[in-house]
Amino acid sequence: MRSWTYREWIARGIARALLAGDDRSMPALRSRAAQALGGSPPWLGHFLGRLKSMDAGIWARTDLDALTWRLLRGETLSRAVGAEDRPRIRRLMLASPVMLPPPMGLDVLGLPALPTTGDLADWLGLTVDRLDWLAGEQLDWREDARRARHYVLHASPKSAGGLRLIESPKPELKRAQRRLLAGLLDRVPVHEGCHGFVRGRGVRSHAQVHAGQALVLRLDLQDFFPCVRAAQVRAVWRTLGYPREVAEVLTRLCTTRACAADLRPLRAAGRLEWTAAKRYAARHLPQGAPTSPMLANLCAFDLDLRLDGLAQAFGGEYSRYADDLAFSFAQPLGGRQAAFHAWVAAIAKDEGWSLHPQKSRAMPAGAQQRVTGLVVNEKPRPARVDYDRLKAVLHQCTLHGPASQNHAQVEDFRAHLLGRIAWIAQGSEARARKLQALFERIAWTG
Repeated sequence: MRSWTYREWIARGIARALLAGDDRSMPALRSRAAQALGGSPPWLGHFLGRLKSMDAGIWARTDLDALTWRLLRGETLSRAVGAEDRPRIRRLMLASPVMLPPPMGLDVLGLPALPTTGDLADWLGLTVDRLDWLAGEQLDWREDARRARHYVLHASPKSAGGLRLIESPKPELKRAQRRLLAGLLDRVPVHEGCHGFVRGRGVRSHAQVHAGQALVLRLDLQDFFPCVRAAQVRAVWRTLGYPREVAEVLTRLCTTRACAADLRPLRAAGRLEWTAAKRYAARHLPQGAPTSPMLANLCAFDLDLRLDGLAQAFGGEYSRYADDLAFSFAQPLGGRQAAFHAWVAAIAKDEGWSLHPQKSRAMPAGAQQRVTGLVVNEKPRPARVDYDRLKAVLHQCTLHGPASQNHAQVEDFRAHLLGRIAWIAQGSEARARKLQALFERIAWTG
């Protein structure tokens, strides 16, 4: 917990008094400040003078921290605190927690009003004690927290090297996160260039943006979810109007940190880089939580906005599917391509991400252009080789059984094949129907 200086404590006490009533006229503000101080010292009028010009809309979205910071500007309070008869807070005036107005245009979303943690607990169908347990603040400082954690960790190798930690929430926390996703996050719009995990958009819509272009550039963000810090998630909740205490609990429900007991053996075995381990050790969005994709999209809004503007400045198009960035241009960039790549890298770094050094591809129209696996030289469609391979696998399954083709020992091979057929359907429903007919001829046992 932060330790306040005496000057900050006085400003905070006055700020509490100013926010404790609905009347924001100057006489009313001075009256409430005088009640908190037990009198009206000569310097009080000048001290409150900086609030006269505050717009009503700004007042409506000003919370305790913001108002305290505003009051601390200037030397009036410093001189008063340094005087022999320095001010004291005689009465602590507390305002009832309220939702802040949402940003312009978001007031029609119908987001649930949750001004207190008690309201949040009721909305999630939890007791306040259980909500406090799931928020897990007490686990941050315990080395033995692994036994009491709300996530199950699975380490899987990345195709390009390194290790990915899949942090899957346990059932009770997952239910709460799904409630947050369905009842709140899914109502919030994302940038129009974002196509991943968004209702009505997907792999095909992402690829469609770049169909029939002279040049397609594909770049990848490294460690997409772990790079999203708790402060960014908290800022999303605050922007949506939730009070500071509620935003903090919501943030802790949707973020986690890997304890040293989990990271130490991975580091010792050389399977996890130091920078990646540092990201996982800090509070971050867990890959595996239902809320993480949508929160990552919202946290990446500024990234999408800036990259979209950059693409337009170069005469191109931009879209993003999770960590996959795609740009396309009606004309080749020529000598400007290196500069464009450098701009993308700089913007990504400024927004808290970095580009994967081994996953950058420039695809001119004369070569096969792929975006999220779909060929986009003319219109989005699966590559013929992908269709042929899956068709051959399904055919062998009909002849020799599915076990003969499950070389990777996929746990649910049936669902795996259905997923691959569904992916083919993103670009060609006719081909998908042929594959589905083959699939239905497979004799599944057990």
